Amino acid sequence: MKSVRLSLEVSSQVNETLESLASKMHGSKSDVLRKAIALMEVAVRAKEEGKRFGIADPDQRLTTEIVGL
Repeated sequence: MKSVRLSLEVSSQVNETLESLASKMHGSKSDVLRKAIALMEVAVRAKEEGKRFGIADPDQRLTTEIVGL
């Protein structure tokens, strides 16, 4: 697969968030963005299929539904 280089301008607050997430994930800011895009793809596909998207508790009950995507 051919790679494409992107240039992205973000606020200092978004950059701090990216750095914090990258640190917590033991990865790079690029890793964070790639995973965020993959997660967004899952959420959009679920919505298109009429499914709900959210966070479940250990018993698999939906405790937080993510809306507005």
